[in-house]
Amino acid sequence: MIRCIVTCIALAAAPLSAVAQDRPSVERQFQSWLQQTIYPRAARDGVSRATFDAATAGISLNWDLPDLAPPGAAPPVERRQRQAEFGSPGKYFNQNSIDGATSVGRQMAARHAETLAAVERATGVPGRIVLAIWGRESGYGRVAIPHDAFEVLGTKGFMSTRADYFTDELIAALKIAEAGHAPESAMKSSWAGALGQPQFMPSSFLTYAADGDGDGRADIWRSEADTIASIANYLAKHGWVPGRDWGFEVNVPPSVSCALEGPDQGRPISEWERMGISRVSGRPFPEDERAEEGYLLMPAGRNGPAFVVTPNFYVLKEYNMSDLYALFVGHVGDRIQYGMGDFEGRWGNVGGLYRSDVAAMQRALQAMGHDVGGADGLPGFKTRRSIGRWQEASGQTPTCFPEASMKAALAR
Repeated sequence: MIRCIVTCIALAAAPLSAVAQDRPSVERQFQSWLQQTIYPRAARDGVSRATFDAATAGISLNWDLPDLAPPGAAPPVERRQRQAEFGSPGKYFNQNSIDGATSVGRQMAARHAETLAAVERATGVPGRIVLAIWGRESGYGRVAIPHDAFEVLGTKGFMSTRADYFTDELIAALKIAEAGHAPESAMKSSWAGALGQPQFMPSSFLTYAADGDGDGRADIWRSEADTIASIANYLAKHGWVPGRDWGFEVNVPPSVSCALEGPDQGRPISEWERMGISRVSGRPFPEDERAEEGYLLMPAGRNGPAFVVTPNFYVLKEYNMSDLYALFVGHVGDRIQYGMGDFEGRWGNVGGLYRSDVAAMQRALQAMGHDVGGADGLPGFKTRRSIGRWQEASGQTPTCFPEASMKAALAR
């Protein structure tokens, strides 16, 4: 006990470099933490000693993971980002990624037609949407998922900047092992601890994973039927509205402000239509959609394609909180089933700013009373429309997207 106290005090006083040099000591603390903190918690949740020992046998700290905060190390210092981490939205829609996800998705649609139809009948979630998520998350199971889930979650639970969150996820993973959904050797995850082909965090697995092949398990690592059923169940439980589409690419005339974007500014699609918004295809909006609520989406402001989306678009965002992710999924799903081509709207040459610069713009807008959704350096819909409102108020033509020239203008 005295040795532990002395070691902990020494680590607490040491810089990160010194802690890194004393990794064996930190490793011993990790093993003690597993036995003295994690096992009692897991046991209270019904995890047996045999399951715990099998799951944790041979695991050690993975020092290559990001966002680690070893015991005694100084907290990470926020630094000005020197990389242009905020790129053009158009880069998200890499042609090879789109074409690959579409091509393999069509093969999977034929191979799993019966399962997809059954899942759609049960949940109301279209098979094309399930396929697009599966393709985006793991390349339809073809992308290697390399990490031991218990090692990743254990490391991040013991010494990451979000230790409490990952500790809870480690307990959830142990409960999954106890239930026998997959043998220990199959419990693979991403570097962030996301599991299997749908890339569920363990807590999401416990809530949403489904048995699609009737064998009594939800094996999202090896069973394609379970993967399909689990993705559909996740979307259904998050509010997917059966019978509605995810959205439509549209033309937005100059008379309609880009600052009208957002899920809190919805109106019947027929009203958007009366304002002059039309589908790029030239076809009318479906009659059963016209009376329903829709929302303007302009992910690059006036510098890219525009959309009227439905509540189902925001269900897709529950899977990954990104407008571009949800748009990718909807677009690839449409290509898989309907053979649709690229977006009609062209992505402009925007982006390439430091996230720290975008965050500075957000703080300036916040000081003016705008709700930008947080100064995180990422231009979500609240930031985009706040820029548009500021541009309108200052007599500019609104573009609703951050540009380098705005930083100095906002700082005045």
